[in-house]
Amino acid sequence: MRKFNIRKVLDGLTAVSSVASASSAAQQQQAGNRETEIQETLQSEHFQLCKTVRHGFPYQPSALAFDPVQKILAIGTQTGALRLFGRPGVECYCQHDSGAAVIQLQFLINEGALVSALADDTLHLWNLRQKRPAILHSLKFNRERITFCHLPFQSKWLYVGTERGNIHIVNVESFTLSGYVIMWNKAIELSSKSHPGPIVHISDNPMDEGKLLIGFESGTVVLWDLKSKKADYRYTHDEAIHSVAWHHEGKQFICSHSDGTLTIWNVKSPTKPFQTITPHGKQLKDGKKPEPCKPILKVEYKTTRAGEPFIILSGGLSYDTVGRRPCLTVMHGKSTAVLEMDYSIVDFLTLCETPYPNDFQEPYAVVVLLEKDLVLIDLAQNGYPIFENPYPLTIHESPVTCCEYFADCPVDLIPALYSVGARQKRQGYSKKEWPISGGNWGLITQSYPEIIITGHADGSIKFWDASAITLQVLYKLKTAKVFEKSRNKDDRPNTDIVDEDPYAIQIISWCPESRMLCIAGVSAHVIIYRFSKQEVTTEVIPMLEVRLLYEINDVESPDGEQVPPLPTPGTGSNPQSIVPQSHPSTSSSSSDGLRDNVPCLKVKNSPLKQSPGYQTELVIQLVWVSGEPPQQITSLAVNSAYGLVVFGNCNGIAMVDYLQKTVLLNLGTIELYGSNDPYRREPRSPRKTRQPSGAGLCDINEGAVVPEDRCKSPTSGSGSPSNSDDDQKMNNFIEKDVKDNSFSRSRSSSVTSIDKETREAISALHFCETFTRKADTSPSPSLWVGTTLGTVLVIVLNLPPGGEQRLLQPVIVSPSGTILRLKGAILRMAFLDTTGSLVPPAHEPWREHNVPEDKDEKDKSKKRRPVSVSPSSSQEISENQYAVICSEKQAKVISLPSQNCIYKQNITETSFVLRGDIVSLSNSICLACFCANGHIMTFSLPSLRPLLDVYYLPLTNMRIARTFCFTNNGQALYLVSPTEIQRLTYSQETCENLQEMLGELFTPVETPEAPNRGFFKGLFGGGAQSLDREELFGESASGKASRSLAQHIPGPGGIEGVKGAASGVVGELARARLALDERGQKLGELEEKTAAMLYSADSFSKHAHEMMLKYKDKKWYQF
Repeated sequence: MRKFNIRKVLDGLTAVSSVASASSAAQQQQAGNRETEIQETLQSEHFQLCKTVRHGFPYQPSALAFDPVQKILAIGTQTGALRLFGRPGVECYCQHDSGAAVIQLQFLINEGALVSALADDTLHLWNLRQKRPAILHSLKFNRERITFCHLPFQSKWLYVGTERGNIHIVNVESFTLSGYVIMWNKAIELSSKSHPGPIVHISDNPMDEGKLLIGFESGTVVLWDLKSKKADYRYTHDEAIHSVAWHHEGKQFICSHSDGTLTIWNVKSPTKPFQTITPHGKQLKDGKKPEPCKPILKVEYKTTRAGEPFIILSGGLSYDTVGRRPCLTVMHGKSTAVLEMDYSIVDFLTLCETPYPNDFQEPYAVVVLLEKDLVLIDLAQNGYPIFENPYPLTIHESPVTCCEYFADCPVDLIPALYSVGARQKRQGYSKKEWPISGGNWGLITQSYPEIIITGHADGSIKFWDASAITLQVLYKLKTAKVFEKSRNKDDRPNTDIVDEDPYAIQIISWCPESRMLCIAGVSAHVIIYRFSKQEVTTEVIPMLEVRLLYEINDVESPDGEQVPPLPTPGTGSNPQSIVPQSHPSTSSSSSDGLRDNVPCLKVKNSPLKQSPGYQTELVIQLVWVSGEPPQQITSLAVNSAYGLVVFGNCNGIAMVDYLQKTVLLNLGTIELYGSNDPYRREPRSPRKTRQPSGAGLCDINEGAVVPEDRCKSPTSGSGSPSNSDDDQKMNNFIEKDVKDNSFSRSRSSSVTSIDKETREAISALHFCETFTRKADTSPSPSLWVGTTLGTVLVIVLNLPPGGEQRLLQPVIVSPSGTILRLKGAILRMAFLDTTGSLVPPAHEPWREHNVPEDKDEKDKSKKRRPVSVSPSSSQEISENQYAVICSEKQAKVISLPSQNCIYKQNITETSFVLRGDIVSLSNSICLACFCANGHIMTFSLPSLRPLLDVYYLPLTNMRIARTFCFTNNGQALYLVSPTEIQRLTYSQETCENLQEMLGELFTPVETPEAPNRGFFKGLFGGGAQSLDREELFGESASGKASRSLAQHIPGPGGIEGVKGAASGVVGELARARLALDERGQKLGELEEKTAAMLYSADSFSKHAHEMMLKYKDKKWYQF
């Protein structure tokens, strides 16, 4: 049972009540300042939190099963997760509460149920006949450890082998133990002095259900007669056994051993193997035994009508193949194919045409479950090609380092990305349809396009179509191809900023309307991309180098002069001179021998062929300064209407005009303040707020006059309140060690910890058209800059007119003097118009840049002004806007141009917000926040009323912090493991529709007919022998099992599930009645036929009885 922490609840209640009272007081106080009352439509009942779907490869897989009739695949993991796959688009995720590893899975074939065996010695029966599978029964073994399970086709008795070498039998209907037990000491030779080891295999003879083949780890195999309760044959081998498989005729079986050998045994010849094969052993001369090989972990023996049988195995390679990749070996007749895999093999299964073990198997494919991939091999085609995998299992192809989610995108985006991505597909796949084709799709109730973008450690970016709770890769972009690859380790002197993965993506800024994409990488590099459907060859990759540096000495200088309005390229403020170059500079060291003016990566100087899709527009790199490496970029924004990109780190901020390829702004964070800097910056000093020395500070009541002690994030190591927690919480970490989920990456060692603590990083950037000063009468283009010390500064942008003038005249950048203050690092900013609607940043509609424009188009483009969807561009002077600013600690709504704080909400006192997004939902907007303490919260806008506060999941690792994001229409996601994306919704409407949207795993399918026994086999007793297991294992025959052996736990699956799955194995008639609605009229006919047969049998018995009475007293010679 989960512990309930009452103290936390009380803290939460007091925090909420104090927040509510504080905010209501603030609202009353500011009521006079409010120009208009905005009608808010969102209420608490619009919100509900629930998980929707999980995409990606199951993390740390451990078990595999397949239902050959339903065509459903199940994968279990080491963390107790269960993933079920049907046809592409039909997927399901379930979780065992204990979190114990899944050691084995067994389908009740065509029954819509699955048995899972876990490492904590529990068995669970899952009902798959409902859209969200649930556990119907569980059985916990107390005294013995489960090692192997076997459920014969169309049987309700599950054989469970244990570590002690015993076999127990479980009724899967009631999930109770039978009194029938096969004890290890009865199974082996009485003369044997040692324990045979755990059970590694159980299976019944395909031709005789009454004979059970039991494999013990030590090398002993026993054929047990269930009726006589004794061993018929014992087969002993001196090598440990890993797996056993039958030939379908039941006369031979094959074992795989720890020395890399396979032994084939005739059932009736237990003294020695009929044949011993070493598939990968070197055959030595003089008839000596081949050299031992690695263990063969699994073998399968599958027969075909038309040709030789298939022997398929994993492992068994010779020991001298060092560094060779894991292999699957397919032996067919005289040919042996060795198929190399990218990762180690967890398990494999051969897919066959029939579910009956006593028929020719006719294998057509092999499913291979690898540590990090799922591969399907086509056995019917020459060369054994693989099937193209339609599931989204390649999220982790390179570790995910950041993630963005866009719902309600322009409708033409997905087709455009799909068309350029279709050219990237690999060739050489099997021509056949994907064989895992079970289940049915759900109803599509959401019609808007959704796109997920993932950034990866190798510098690649993937665009995914995530519409209607599915996921499909659209397009992959490799950002590293603009850089020279280092041939060897000695050749990379400049990439000291990171140990490896120098191209890893840290931040993605994307404008869906204009399709402009901008990325920031771990080596302090920024690349701007344009979308084009044409292939181009770029002769020289445009490049800029920026020297961004932080010097504490400058701060102490007494002259508090204002920032120059325009630091023009090359003549920027002295310590940050700009080096605009088309290619990297050659000066690699300054006069004192320190590395200087060198970027971390080298841009290619040869022509670059760029395929249709995203094409490089400009590469910007920060350079080394006097032996100090550039600091990683902490925030990034691009605006297509203004033609500008801006980025910042803990040293300062730089703005680039990507149309003119010039640097417009290059300032240390401190210089942004000019004379208005409220901080006394001395290393290691606690922050003191001093009186503002110049005009331009905001008039917010709690402004800079009253010091707001910044509550320290729980993860920060230092006690100094001025500590900027960017090391812990900014997006500057990359997943390095997947095993222990450690994601933090320290900055370069040359930055001292004291230095870092006093630095103020740029944490948020937002372009918009709004009021920049109190005196403004109309909105103008501007950039809002948020820092880790809770300051928001506004920079005014003076843009030249459009068309050719935009490329000739400079953009003028000047500080507005406006400074706003919040507690905690600034995370997100947005703007609302007078009606409370969101004002999106201005953007330019996408057009093809690689096609020459005709004259009319040129005229249009001259006249074309950036599309600002903002209604504010034509606003009256009396109308106003609202700035919404969210920090780690609080949110504020500020009226513009007056700069009065009209609403304020303290989001958290004891924790900090990791992600905040201003999103649209139900034709309105709200602020959604995810806190490090695991709470997901939403607030109305502009009044910041709390609408939702749910404890969801605590921040267990930095992966969640780095990838969690909210988007429109109540959607959110995060990377739940290194290989999987978890999607969730906070919208009540989506939660209600979810059941309809989910696919169905179980579909009514007729079980194939059993193989025909043939006339002679029936006459002379050949063919498959059936067994009345009820008679043997039922309570009347075998008695009750020991109560202390296992404990039955009813599952939460509910009565509906009991009907659906458990009774599914009761027997033919009961099953028929239960599935009447599924199988329709055929069953009506079947019941009528059955009744007719019963009637005719009854009349036959009457006639027989009459005949018997008639001739009872007659002698044989009187007939």
